[in-house]
Amino acid sequence: MANGKLYLIPSPLGEGAVADSVPPRNIYIMESLKHFVVEEVTTARRFLSRCGMKGKIEALNFYELNEHTDPSVGAGYVSLLLEGNDVGLISEAGLPAVADPGNVLVAAAHKAGIQVVPLVGPSSLMMALMASGLQGQNFAFNGYLPVKEEARRSKLRFYEAHSRKMNQSQIFIETPYRNDSLLASIMDTCSSSTMLTVAADISLPAEFIRTMSVGQWKKTGIKIGKRPCVFIILG
Repeated sequence: MANGKLYLIPSPLGEGAVADSVPPRNIYIMESLKHFVVEEVTTARRFLSRCGMKGKIEALNFYELNEHTDPSVGAGYVSLLLEGNDVGLISEAGLPAVADPGNVLVAAAHKAGIQVVPLVGPSSLMMALMASGLQGQNFAFNGYLPVKEEARRSKLRFYEAHSRKMNQSQIFIETPYRNDSLLASIMDTCSSSTMLTVAADISLPAEFIRTMSVGQWKKTGIKIGKRPCVFIILG
C-alpha cells in the first residue's frame, strides 16, 4: 500500500470572502480528503463549509493539533498517512506550520518518507513584509515577545540593535488584546529613527498597513485594538 500525501492547506486570515484568498485548486484538493489535522475543529469545520463543503462535513474525520496537544500525539497522526490516507493540515489562520504547532506533524511526515505538499495561500507575515517597504531580502520572524514589560523592552533593544547592525527587518506578532501594550513598548524603547510597520486586519475590509519612523508614530496617538496584527521594525 502506498503512503498518503500530507497537504498543507492555508486558511483565510479572517471572515472575508473565501474566493479572495483560497485558490480553486485548494478547494478541489480539500473536497478529495476525508482526514484533516486541525488547530481547532470548530474553526476548520466552518472554513470547509465556507469553501462549499457544507453538508459533507459530518462524513469527515478531524484530529486536533494545537498548543495543548502532546507532541507525541501530533506526530502520531503520521499513522494515518502510513495507512495510505491523504491528509490535510489546516491552521487557525494563514499557513500551517508557520507560527503554528503543525510543524510537529510535518517533521514526522518527513521522517517517515511521506510526501509533503504545500498549497498556495495567505501569510500575514509575508504580506506585511511585502507591504512594509522595509528590508525584504534579510529578515527574521521572532514570534511573540515576552509579556513582562522589562523583559519585553530588553528584547526590543536587542532586536533593534541587531536590525541596525545587520540591516535586517525584525517581525513580531502579539495576542490581539496586547497589541496596544506592545506598540507602547516599541515607541517607549526604540529610537525615534527606527522604522516601524503596523499591519492589522491583513486581507480584510478593515485592513490597515502603514510604515513610519517611531518618532512619527508617537505623534499619531494610534490605537490598534483587538485586531490580528503584525509588527516590523528596522533600525
